[in-house]
Amino acid sequence: MANKYDDQTTVNARALHRRLEAAGWGLFFIWIGIALFGHVGWGVGLLGVGIITLGAQLARKCFALKWEGFWVAVGFFFVAGGIWKLFNVQLGLLPILCIVAGVALLVSTLIGGQEINRTGRIGPA
Repeated sequence: MANKYDDQTTVNARALHRRLEAAGWGLFFIWIGIALFGHVGWGVGLLGVGIITLGAQLARKCFALKWEGFWVAVGFFFVAGGIWKLFNVQLGLLPILCIVAGVALLVSTLIGGQEINRTGRIGPA
């Protein structure tokens, strides 16, 4: 019986995941349309995309789904880019974001808890 319950829980989680994903993409395209019609500029446009991306991950967390670290990072980059553009910062953002992304990848690799065995697979030897 527990197996049947687990299977139904997995099916429900997948369905919820698909619905949240569709809602996120829907909001994204609506926002892009509004931003294009309204000529709001790159700063507001990027900020809106970042907020939608982070909001989708917050919704996943609220529905007890695992949040996706990649999309959280992308959302923060969009928000940072939007703020950067709104305040017309003269320092180049792209090099800073590349350095931050590289450091984050290196740190996640170094502190990752899983071992790679002799066959090249992650897990016990």
